[in-house]
Amino acid sequence: MYLQDLDSNVYALALATGRQKWEYRVNTPVKSGPGPNGVAVVGDTVYGDTSTSVFALDARTGRPVWVDRNLLRKGQGTFEIQPQVAGGRVFLASAYGLGPGGGVLMALTAATGKLLWTFDSVLGTSKGVEALGAGSGGAWQTPLVGSDGSVTFGIGNPYQTAASAIAHPSQQLYTDSAVNLNAATGTLRWYYQGVPNDFEDHDMQASPIAASIGGVSAIIGGGKMGYVYAMNAQTGQLIWKTPVGEHNGHDNYSLQALLHHSTLKVPATILPGALGGVLTNMALAGSSVYVVTVDLAFRMTSLTQVFGSPSGKATGEVEALNLTTGRVEWDTKVGEMPLGAATVSNDLVFTTLYGGTLIALNRQTGAIVYRHRLPASTNAPIAIAGNTVLVPAGGPSIAGAARGQPQLVAYTVP
Repeated sequence: MYLQDLDSNVYALALATGRQKWEYRVNTPVKSGPGPNGVAVVGDTVYGDTSTSVFALDARTGRPVWVDRNLLRKGQGTFEIQPQVAGGRVFLASAYGLGPGGGVLMALTAATGKLLWTFDSVLGTSKGVEALGAGSGGAWQTPLVGSDGSVTFGIGNPYQTAASAIAHPSQQLYTDSAVNLNAATGTLRWYYQGVPNDFEDHDMQASPIAASIGGVSAIIGGGKMGYVYAMNAQTGQLIWKTPVGEHNGHDNYSLQALLHHSTLKVPATILPGALGGVLTNMALAGSSVYVVTVDLAFRMTSLTQVFGSPSGKATGEVEALNLTTGRVEWDTKVGEMPLGAATVSNDLVFTTLYGGTLIALNRQTGAIVYRHRLPASTNAPIAIAGNTVLVPAGGPSIAGAARGQPQLVAYTVP
């Protein structure tokens, strides 16, 4: 098994024992936040990136096959995305832009690292775009490569204040969107924007999922706005959308500002907040979509404040949605932030709670059937191999949750 730490170092471990087989050290901390990052493994090659470079390693030895240290060709951001590799291409994106111009999506040749194409995730030169702060657009979860020759990215928010969104309303394409491109050329095929003119940090960042709904190819997307969307995979037309997690009636603030109908008054409490909604990736199994949400309000005290600050206790939910209709099948509340993403194995849905607990829920009912206390807090997705659950532990410290020494822990689930 292969993993990457927050200094971008890569490790190969023996699955049976956890013994380290090799390491590739770059000691380059993730500049724009605590991940996500990670590696992709295709054949005998491991692909990964740092904030400013991308590399391919021999999976047996950890020796570099190639290294491209020139990702910031256009000065459009830093990188912390887990690459996607398919069809002889490596797909990447800046996780955060560095200012006007926003982030960038790109593809490289898997064999050599040669740049094939780039796609700007923020368009235009309007006052609204020029006012965007560092962090606009980009993508920070792995894209979906389709069997139809496309690649779909979930795009981040425009990182703008409420004052800017109200004074210079703009759709801010392609922020808070699913963007579907020709995988060979980077040409736009379609997009679906969940939140135009966003100023609440409502990324549509979750890794898109391929599905079939009534015989029609579909893509499932979602993000921190607390909605899950089913879109036609060929056209982007919306099939259904479903709110998940807690909402307090402020979902349309950004749209109202775009239409010059803003009624926002501060102080205001916004839910989902900047750490809420669908923060981690979803899962699809059978006829259900499984979603983990964070319920944490943010309080905005000034129109020039970006996103506000956390307010109240952070809790969460695990939900199952019907794939055909989007209807909520079950909804299980949890008392802490669930940050382990939704991971399905057989008849169980796994996730982790930030304070340091691994849980498994019955896929049919949502009942929690298994809990295991971890040796440290955790905020990373898990992996499953056979009957073994692999849990990265030792997340950043927040109030009420102890930080532990980073480690990878393997559990056998009965």
